[in-house]
Amino acid sequence: MKNRFIVLFAFTILSACNNKIKSGITQQPTLNDYTIGEKWVWKYKGVTTEGEIRSEGTDTRKVVKFGEVLGMTIGKDTIPISEITKPEVSETPKYDWPLKVGKKWKYENNWTSQDGTTGSLSQNAEVLSYQEETVEAGAFMAYTIKYIGKTTNSRGYNADETEVWLYAPAVKNFIKLTQSQGDFHYVEELIEYSK
Repeated sequence: MKNRFIVLFAFTILSACNNKIKSGITQQPTLNDYTIGEKWVWKYKGVTTEGEIRSEGTDTRKVVKFGEVLGMTIGKDTIPISEITKPEVSETPKYDWPLKVGKKWKYENNWTSQDGTTGSLSQNAEVLSYQEETVEAGAFMAYTIKYIGKTTNSRGYNADETEVWLYAPAVKNFIKLTQSQGDFHYVEELIEYSK
């Protein structure tokens, strides 16, 4: 469940990406980059090295009218797009905008899960490439962003972690996430995108 929480948090931040690319540089999006009815569907699966499936299913996000503003559905919640596109103010952000190949930074995050467990994550991030990548939803130009670090929590958990995100500016989102954390391996892949 903790891994799913981290992925959902990261998704929220990552969905703040935008499709404006200038000279191989991608800027963070604005509210105007989203349209009502825009929809993303991912399939995900998390498996231990022993083969135990800890999470599996699909995750859907959709842009909807939310009162007088645009919102994005996330599970049973709807978050205003203005919150998703708000710049992250941090010396150790999840995404250090603008994105460009070769960029490196440090990402740190402290969190609390629904059951009260606290934890921290510290990773070194690097944008490795920008090239065409193919997933079930199709072929997209995408940045490969690799994070390497460590996750710990208040229950004594301590594991090395590697994440690889494929972020496609054309869909303003990630198209694939591969995560290895201790004995747990997680993959999430975009299977549908529509406007």
